[in-house]
Amino acid sequence: MRTLLRTCGELSVTAGVAMLLFCAYLLWGTGSYTEWYQHVLKQQLQQTAKVAKLGKIHLGDAVAMIRIPRLGRDYEYAVLEGVGQEDLRRGPGHYPGTARPGKVGNFVLSGHRTTYAAPFNRIDELRRGDAIVIDAPEARYTYRVSGKQVVTPDQVDVIAPVPGRPGARPTEAVITLTTCHPEYSARERLVVYGVLSAKRDRRT
Repeated sequence: MRTLLRTCGELSVTAGVAMLLFCAYLLWGTGSYTEWYQHVLKQQLQQTAKVAKLGKIHLGDAVAMIRIPRLGRDYEYAVLEGVGQEDLRRGPGHYPGTARPGKVGNFVLSGHRTTYAAPFNRIDELRRGDAIVIDAPEARYTYRVSGKQVVTPDQVDVIAPVPGRPGARPTEAVITLTTCHPEYSARERLVVYGVLSAKRDRRT
C-alpha cells in the first residue's frame, strides 16, 4: 500500500510539473513565435509604405499597424489579413470582407487575450474617447473609443458594416476590436467600438 501511495504521489507531482510547464509555454513560449512573425509583418509594411497605398490584400498579408496609447508607449502590433487560428497566432487579424482602414464601414480586428503575445489582453481598460491609431501605408487613421460590450460568440452582428444593425447601410468609418472574455475562456466575447476622428495622409 505504501508503495502504491508513493507511486501515485510521484505521478501526481510529475503530472503537476508537466502541467505547469505546459501553461508556461502557452503564456510565454507562444509569444516568441508571435514576436518573430511580427518582425516579418513589420518589414512587409515598410516595403508597402514605399508605394504609399494598400493594394490587393491576400490572407496573411500585413494590413496596418495598430497603436493604442492608453496601453503604453511601446504598444504596437502589425495587423494581418485573416482571423483563422494560424493567422491570430501571428498577431491581430483583420476580418476579410469588412472595411479597410479609414473607409466607411466597419474595420474589424480580432486578437488573442492570452497566449501568442496576447495583443488584446488589456483592451478592457480602454475608456470612451481613448485613441486607437491605425497606421496604414496611405494614411494614419485615429479612431476614438465609443463603447464596449460583452456578447456571446453567436452575436456576429457586431462585425456588420453598422455594428449591431445587420443590413443597415454604413455612413461613417468605425472600428471594432474583438477578443475572448473572460480571460482564459472563450465563453463570451469582449467588443470595443470606435469611430474615426482624424486622418493624416502620408507624404508621397
